[in-house]
Amino acid sequence: MKICIAEKPSVAKEIALVIGAGSRKDGYYEGNGYRVTWTFGHLCTLKEPHDYLPEWKRWSLGALPLIPSRFGIKLLDNKGVEKQFRVIESLVKDASLVINCGDAGQEGELIQRWVLQKAKCSCPIKRLWISSLTEEAIREGFSKLYDSERFDNLYAAGSARAIGDWLLGINATRLYTLKYGNQGQLLSIGRVQTPTLALIVARQKEIDNFVPQPYWELKTVYKEVTFNNSEGRFTDKEEAIKAIESIRGKEFEITGFGRKKGKEAPPRLFDLTSLQVECNRKFGFSADDTLKLVQMLYEKKLTSYPRVDTTFLSNDIYPKIGEIMKGIKPYEALTAPVLANKIPKSKKVFDDTKVSDHHAIIPTGQNPPSTLSRDEKLVFDMIARRFIAAFYPDAIINTTTVEGEVEKLKFKATGKQVLDPGWRVVMKIGQGKSDDELPEFTKGERGPHTPDLQEKATQAPKPYTEATLLRAMETAGKQVDDEELRDAMKENGIGRPSTRAAIIETLFKRNYIVRNKKNLIPTITGVQLIDTIQNEAVKSAELTGLWERKLREIESGKYDAAEFMKELKQMVSDIVHLVRLEPSIRRIDSAS
Repeated sequence: MKICIAEKPSVAKEIALVIGAGSRKDGYYEGNGYRVTWTFGHLCTLKEPHDYLPEWKRWSLGALPLIPSRFGIKLLDNKGVEKQFRVIESLVKDASLVINCGDAGQEGELIQRWVLQKAKCSCPIKRLWISSLTEEAIREGFSKLYDSERFDNLYAAGSARAIGDWLLGINATRLYTLKYGNQGQLLSIGRVQTPTLALIVARQKEIDNFVPQPYWELKTVYKEVTFNNSEGRFTDKEEAIKAIESIRGKEFEITGFGRKKGKEAPPRLFDLTSLQVECNRKFGFSADDTLKLVQMLYEKKLTSYPRVDTTFLSNDIYPKIGEIMKGIKPYEALTAPVLANKIPKSKKVFDDTKVSDHHAIIPTGQNPPSTLSRDEKLVFDMIARRFIAAFYPDAIINTTTVEGEVEKLKFKATGKQVLDPGWRVVMKIGQGKSDDELPEFTKGERGPHTPDLQEKATQAPKPYTEATLLRAMETAGKQVDDEELRDAMKENGIGRPSTRAAIIETLFKRNYIVRNKKNLIPTITGVQLIDTIQNEAVKSAELTGLWERKLREIESGKYDAAEFMKELKQMVSDIVHLVRLEPSIRRIDSAS
């Protein structure tokens, strides 16, 4: 008998329908030589300290660091979990083959491996690896099941991540709670959580300590067009006044005029982070909201696997693009121009070297039902339009630059005109005449103008929103706007796309940060905790990014998991030793 194990009951039901296991039993489906059962996400977890040694249950500085000689797993303490595990255990015992149908990612691999390990599975194991839950994708996946060993590195990375989080989380949380916590106060420390909090605290301190500096901007209006002084801003008021007085009553002369035609490529397809960023900006959805919504769309077979960090498609998807476009009926008016010709194949969309396990988030080609919730419709619409736009022509833009001069003071105005909207039609982005479109000028023309001097002040940095924090986590706190550079830095980002939403939610639950409209503000507890932590290894986004890169290298087989664990254990021991030696300071306040 072949036993299939899915990650949740709804997915097990879909798989059972496709492979002909139509008879419902207690905890599984049966039929056609298959039994299809399920977990509910994590059934197993790493053992707690007291499971290794009873004396580790008591929190004591002297007992730290807690480093088991060998890590073990146990079932979650839950009657429902235990009942379902017994079903899996009994099915596995009689199996000729187990098919791991878990979520096709690092966490999904870990969940399934731990369950199979706990169930003492001794028969051969195959892996179902699919990017959507459509019938076609499931059938195709079952026609080319992989050997489980192919994903050993993925499991090694997931296991190293879980153990690393346990080692640092358990030891540092006990360490800082005992040393600096008030009576009954828990100071939660996490490998990704704490550096993320440090980013928010650092930004808030920049804002709090910011002292506005005055400056003056010199502009002038000629033929209803505002020209800016090319020298930039004046920081000396007297110098600014002198400049404006020198040009009053003098003629303005056009010294240069040019229009340059250029192309504007469609935006990249969505990975999870860019989808979360866009949904936060446009709809105010939290990262967690967006993840839950796109997960629902995936389970409803409407979109592909969501927990991805690539914005590219693999070449084998290209032949399917036409059918996907035909399937999303509400967008027929937008897909028709693409389907009318040979579908373009751009390196900006298709690149096998940029796709590892899964491709970017796209529609599956299933027609979205009218029963979708308002928020599900918003997210689906965003994914569908981004997908369609990727196959539209570039927008053609005219960029106009006009240069002028008065008494050797140079001025400049720039404008943009959309000549051909291209993909902008799909994204509903402004077309035709723009507000900043400039009229014609002739080099050498002269005339009166109206100068103006405006006093302004430098602005404090903006607080993080979930959108900007997700980007900061992706680049380990560095400000990066260029997409290609950001791609290169993803290896050193902190957290994984699938876990960043949960990290942010944890900071809220711990009362380390609060929301003020869209802004993320640290509480007094959050600020004092980061101020208390002197050890950079605990709170540095950059150092955590280096650890993340090693975990990714374990996944790709370029780094040894045992070496990673050795380094991590040494780091935890060093942190405990150094913090113990720190002079005691005042206890950390609790946020009300």
